Amino acid sequence: MSTIRFDQVSLQFPGAARPAVDRCSCEIASGKLVVILGPSGCGKTTLLKMVNRLYEPTAGQISIDGQDIRQLQVTRLRQQIGYVIQQSGLFPHMTVAQNIAVVPKLLGWPRAKIQARIDELLTLVELSPQEYRNRYPAQLSGGQQQRIGLARALAGDPQIMLMDEPFGAIDAITRTTLQDEILRLQRQLQKTILFVSHDVEEALRLADYLLIMQKGQIIQYDTPFHVLTKPASEFVYNLVGADDMVRQLGLLRVETAMMALPPDYSQNGTPTVDRSESLRHALSLILKTGASRLTVLDNGAPIGELTLEHIRDSASLASA
Repeated sequence: MSTIRFDQVSLQFPGAARPAVDRCSCEIASGKLVVILGPSGCGKTTLLKMVNRLYEPTAGQISIDGQDIRQLQVTRLRQQIGYVIQQSGLFPHMTVAQNIAVVPKLLGWPRAKIQARIDELLTLVELSPQEYRNRYPAQLSGGQQQRIGLARALAGDPQIMLMDEPFGAIDAITRTTLQDEILRLQRQLQKTILFVSHDVEEALRLADYLLIMQKGQIIQYDTPFHVLTKPASEFVYNLVGADDMVRQLGLLRVETAMMALPPDYSQNGTPTVDRSESLRHALSLILKTGASRLTVLDNGAPIGELTLEHIRDSASLASA
């Protein structure tokens, strides 16, 4: 697990009128998926690329688990961070297996371990090792290439993943499928993920936290639920479409809005809902059963609750 901390980080490119990133401070908690959201030119990708030192800040400090990343050798730092870009970035002259093996080879893994890891990762991204390991990128669809790009980024088992609009060039149906894959993998692997997006619906579906940027600055850093119900500014309100709470309920996961179980908690036949279901599904279940609250489950174990009043109050806040 790895925590990323930005402390008054700025980057001003030579000749630029203003900083691309301007005094940004926040902490990315270990194991969380944080989506950096904002309009074009707001500094999203610049902030992301400073984590693996593709860009160096002109002021401030970035640390991983308390260590200033400038104290780490660049090559060693990048080997510990998975990186996924929009066009997959696969080497066209290499097979799928050879692409996935790049980082493990750099890390000096033995051949048998590398081959086992290739098959493990292809299975993880739901592509048959027997069918795909010897194909070349040109023989894959766009969605398949992105799955291989994800597998390659995971190959060295990094604790941090940087994803720069990885699904931006994919058709809508495939994009939704890949978003589901990210959520599935994140529940299984619990990586610390920074994910750049300009798509609000994608951000709301994926994020544990939203980091919203405008003109190089962090405007709000909070859960999607709180961003929708308590936007920090008119800019944030308009960006996330906080006035359309009914539509947004279909994008937010139950776990982003649930409350802690009370000390006197007792299920007593209370309807249940999985943490990964949408708030719209939860609301439908409440209305269908007539229950005042739902017990939220994770692998069958109670982890929280959701009440009709909580959803109603939140919708009222958003439309106020």
